[in-house]
Amino acid sequence: MENKYDPIFHRVSVRQWLDTPVEAEKTERLLRAAMAAPSSTNQQPWEFYIVTNKTLLKSLASCSQYASCLARAQQAIVPVWRRKCRLPEFAPIDLSIAMEHIWLEADALGLGGVWLSLATYEERMKKAEDILSLPNDVRAFAVFPYGYPKMERAQQERYDKARVHFIS
Repeated sequence: MENKYDPIFHRVSVRQWLDTPVEAEKTERLLRAAMAAPSSTNQQPWEFYIVTNKTLLKSLASCSQYASCLARAQQAIVPVWRRKCRLPEFAPIDLSIAMEHIWLEADALGLGGVWLSLATYEERMKKAEDILSLPNDVRAFAVFPYGYPKMERAQQERYDKARVHFIS
């Protein structure tokens, strides 16, 4: 196999960042990547909130026992879906694809982040919505804190032939 850079095989969860601010152009690239994602019936149910307020980031850290890194983050993207989209039952799938696009683009730009799930935990979603004073017509999906990683580490090899089954 070729040893060429590929964000799919390089991306890792990053929970510690340098104090270096992320350029606005890079944040826009992340959002462009997210909005390039396919969605069910092309409904594009997403909107994105960029959080840079340190107090709000620290408050968001209380949304889940896994979110403590938010207290140290410089910024985060909070993707939400509009309640009144054509196929609301597919919105979490659509947002998952958009999140993966954000994560892979972050890696390609030399940034790192981590996907902190809110959906489908009602209490997490509601808490984030309240902290951010989001409008009632959207649902908080996740939080993606990101920045320049403090350290580099290799992705684990996860391929397992035993999990591959051919049906002829």
